[in-house]
Amino acid sequence: MSRQIVEIETKTFIRFWLVLLGIGAIIYLIIKASEALTIIGISILLAIAIRPLALKVDQLIGKKTQSRLASILAYMIVILVIAGIVAAIAPVIVTEFAKFLSALPETVKNANLSGLNDIGHSFGIENLSGEIVKYIDELSKNMLGTLGTGVISGLSTVGGVVSKALISLVLTLFFLLDGPNLFNSIWDSLGAKTSKKDVKEEKDTDVRALTEARIVIQKMAKVISTFFSKQVTIALLDGTVVGLSVFALSLIFGVRSTLALPLGLISMTFYLIPMFGQVIGAGLVTLILLFNNPLMAIIWLAFYIVYGFIEVNVFAPKLQGNALKLRPVVILMAMIIGTYTFGLIGAIVAIPIAGCIKVLIEEYPAIRTIRA
Repeated sequence: MSRQIVEIETKTFIRFWLVLLGIGAIIYLIIKASEALTIIGISILLAIAIRPLALKVDQLIGKKTQSRLASILAYMIVILVIAGIVAAIAPVIVTEFAKFLSALPETVKNANLSGLNDIGHSFGIENLSGEIVKYIDELSKNMLGTLGTGVISGLSTVGGVVSKALISLVLTLFFLLDGPNLFNSIWDSLGAKTSKKDVKEEKDTDVRALTEARIVIQKMAKVISTFFSKQVTIALLDGTVVGLSVFALSLIFGVRSTLALPLGLISMTFYLIPMFGQVIGAGLVTLILLFNNPLMAIIWLAFYIVYGFIEVNVFAPKLQGNALKLRPVVILMAMIIGTYTFGLIGAIVAIPIAGCIKVLIEEYPAIRTIRA
């Protein structure tokens, strides 16, 4: 009798450690493949985000379901838009920054810094203003010199990022073309049905559970696509207002009107980052305007503060329709976790992921009822 008890305990002990080793191996593989899994995850999110545009293209060409042609056209539209934004923004930022550095020493020299000499005397410095001008002049020259070399030296790093981006874009196209059919075939092979009605009528518990899981995944995909489509709509509105306002002020202050388009695109791009993106975009636009005309920058910033308040409290709720219905504190926590975990990408995807978690919480009672 005692011998049998020892044998059972030994098997349990072995199974326990095998389970721990299995869990450890899975965690190790996930960590090793984290970069690849991140690329795949981003590709799936991009495909889900582009899908509403593909459906719109189908409607324009007279089809009711997403076709491969519409998917390819929607994908090409997104790629061309991204390429156009980068081509318009990058030269402006580099040019304006270089112009600011070139003009900085002369601006400091023309400023009345004689009062600083009195302060310098108290510290034993004979010509404090001259030392400051000399330091700024050297700093400006060094930064201008490293501006070009820094871009060249950073090409290797950029090359790695570009290669990952290309892989993600290729996967996005494949998921956009074959993703819905692939996932539907998997669900169908598992025996999952397609609607809540099927869940209620089905007697097999496993099939009901699979059907409920399929419905939850579909709801999550809808949450993600809704969030990105609404966010892009608001970003387009924000960029348009910024571009038009900069153009109007440039005519008044004699500043180059060609700044209007890239500054509008800068604002639109940063607006895609939830919560903090609008502030970052507005700050960058104001900084570039300061390089050209400080008074214009102040007037534009005052206008944008008023418009931003109206946008956040009037336009955004109406256009977004509170699609995700998440409380501000939940959005803030999701943003913080996403940003500290995955950086910029985490900040962008944090809110739709929080929306997906909300779907899981809402559907949990139904899932629990099936398993009860």
